[in-house]
Amino acid sequence: MRHESFVDLVKITVKAGNGGDGLVHFLREKFKPFGGPDGGDGGQGGSVYAVGEKSLKTLIDFKYKRHYEAEDGKNGGPSNRSGRKGKDLIIKVPLGSVIYDEETGIIIGEITQDGQLLLLARGGKGGRGNARFATPTNRVPKIAEKGESGEFKTIRIELKLLADVGIVGFPNSGKTTLLNSLVGTNAKVGDYPFTTLTPNLGVFHEETGPKFVLVDIPGIIEDAHKGKGLGLAFLRHIERTKILVILLDATDPDPAKCYTKIMEELSFYRAELLNKPRIVAVNKIDVVPHPPSLNIKEELYYISALQGIGLEELKRGIEKCLEQAKKTVN
Repeated sequence: MRHESFVDLVKITVKAGNGGDGLVHFLREKFKPFGGPDGGDGGQGGSVYAVGEKSLKTLIDFKYKRHYEAEDGKNGGPSNRSGRKGKDLIIKVPLGSVIYDEETGIIIGEITQDGQLLLLARGGKGGRGNARFATPTNRVPKIAEKGESGEFKTIRIELKLLADVGIVGFPNSGKTTLLNSLVGTNAKVGDYPFTTLTPNLGVFHEETGPKFVLVDIPGIIEDAHKGKGLGLAFLRHIERTKILVILLDATDPDPAKCYTKIMEELSFYRAELLNKPRIVAVNKIDVVPHPPSLNIKEELYYISALQGIGLEELKRGIEKCLEQAKKTVN
């Protein structure tokens, strides 16, 4: 049964508040029959912001609410009183959210830190009241400005999970079992295709504290770029990872061919992924008489995620690869 609780791509509309209108008004007092203009300015409309919220892991809330609107500014008042500014609207999004203007395709921004604010739609300016238009030659202006309209946008939010290590492999290669063994998570596993239907995150800890964050990506298959299987929809979650762990199944008749096909599918999705540092782990060596030999350039590790064989060496290999990736970036 497919999990519907993980949502990583949504489109919503946001509307900033309109600015309040300026007021045409003249001072009326008992002993000042010709009092001057005192119409106040309208208040600015509220803006719409996104804010990073570390407790959120999915965009599921946006599945049920699609339109978000900030408050309009209030109109100006007499005695030069400005209208109140409209309240801003703050929309919480998970860390790793990339926000696009759907009409232009331009990235508005990325949310990567808890509490980070990003302006989505700016509130309209308040109109000026008639007191602003008084001059020596026009002492009784009977004009005021209307408030400006707040921005309206259709935006697209893509969630790209923030992880150091992306585990990629075909269905049943043991990605989720490996994640569970490394970080002690309890994600669902099984012996049938596409057990993992949503990405799983885990943090590998040692006594000194957290070391790195891993994400296992739902199994891709040959021709996933053509929409077969789960397609490549979840591969966006490895775009931000620093390194890749390519996980192969030792029980497959041709692990080398699987490696080649995985590389091809990654390149079809985004060729730049092939530039990420990577290591290769051959899983399930506990159930084959002889581990398969592979002629590849990457560091190669033979493991059993289920039995814990070779995991210490793999952990050290991941740390080493991460250090190399860090030096490359710096």
